[in-house]
Amino acid sequence: MREIVLDTETTGLDPKTQRIVEIACIELVNHLPTGQKFHTLLDPEMEVPAEAVAVHGLSNAKLAGAPLFSMVASEFLEFIGESKLVIHNAEFDIGFINAELRRANFERIPITRALDTVQMARRKFPGAPASLDALCKRFGIDNTHRTLHGALLDSELLAQVYLELLGGRQVGMALGETPSFGAALELSAPVPAAVARAARAFSPSEAELAAHQAAVAKIKNALWNV
Repeated sequence: MREIVLDTETTGLDPKTQRIVEIACIELVNHLPTGQKFHTLLDPEMEVPAEAVAVHGLSNAKLAGAPLFSMVASEFLEFIGESKLVIHNAEFDIGFINAELRRANFERIPITRALDTVQMARRKFPGAPASLDALCKRFGIDNTHRTLHGALLDSELLAQVYLELLGGRQVGMALGETPSFGAALELSAPVPAAVARAARAFSPSEAELAAHQAAVAKIKNALWNV
């Protein structure tokens, strides 16, 4: 089962007048990251307000040379394909993405494709804070390096939160210890196949053979004597 964890950073809160400055997507298969991702900064074609820079640190100087959304839209759409989109506060991100797609003359993404982890958290923990930081604290996920918002970092944290919201880090029917989530995020090479061992023979001893014959002798019309 393929899913895409997605996050954006923007110049403000209104998709009609503001723009995306960063977008990140992480591929999950069976709820675990494969190492495949789509990530880019974007030229918003406008001045990034100081209050937005204070949130994500992406000033116009840092965005200099970044592509326009229209230049990466096809690559973005190809990466997400038809997969379910896992988003924290989905209406916000989908609203901005659809505004950008509309400007670039692409079809919009229906909100029904999004799975909102904010709503998942509120159903599971009614009345409790549902921010990404609050959920990381609840599940013991290290987010101490999150001094600023960032689409890629937040997607990686959200992938871990999503797994916890689904029921925990023990995926599938295996009862042993699962690999660390961080290792899964950095997965780049296939696990080598197990080496087959030669079959081992276990011949009975003379005492065991004698005991077997004695037991069989006590059985009337034993099949072993035919």
